[in-house]
Amino acid sequence: MSSTLRGFNSVWSATKDSVGQALHITPLVCLACLFLSSLAHAFTTVVIDPGHGGKDPGAYWYGVKEKNLCLDTAKRLETALKKAGLRVIMTRRTDTFLELSTRARIANRYRSAIFVSIHYDAARNRLASGFTTHYMSTSGRSLALKIQAAIDKRIPGLNRGVDKQNLKVLRETKGTAVLVECGFISNRKESQRCSDPDHRQAIAEGIARGILAAR
Repeated sequence: MSSTLRGFNSVWSATKDSVGQALHITPLVCLACLFLSSLAHAFTTVVIDPGHGGKDPGAYWYGVKEKNLCLDTAKRLETALKKAGLRVIMTRRTDTFLELSTRARIANRYRSAIFVSIHYDAARNRLASGFTTHYMSTSGRSLALKIQAAIDKRIPGLNRGVDKQNLKVLRETKGTAVLVECGFISNRKESQRCSDPDHRQAIAEGIARGILAAR
């Protein structure tokens, strides 16, 4: 053994007790982070929440009720996800009213599940348009970005990006949760477009592709 190598071994022997833990723990921590990251979207169930319903019509413009658009879009999304082999739970299937906390409780019953709430937007400024996905958690942001990108490829209109919002239905859902605003029905042109079943089908397919891309 050369003197240089012997010197190296001496230094290593003298310092390995103090640095060994860092050298061995750091890779383990990194692996754990990667593992937890992969679990963030290791879901087998999608809980779809059609916004509003029953006594709560949501936004109402130009003869179009948000609650009806939400339910129709949600059912189209359900069909697309089931075709892809995912288990789907609907918070409502009919024109019924549910409290926000009830919607979150339904989602919290299921392990390995994500929560996707479907809405349509409205604003006093009737020129406002486009689609947005809201989130609260880090995993929610990741899912929101996937959904936004996928919708953007499927429908015309302004991609308003993702937005962190302290919404009750997101706050009280324990797992990954997002809320998708599919368009502004206060904008006459966009309201007409959202009233078209083909357009809603494209929205649903975009959301489904984003969900599948997040797995």
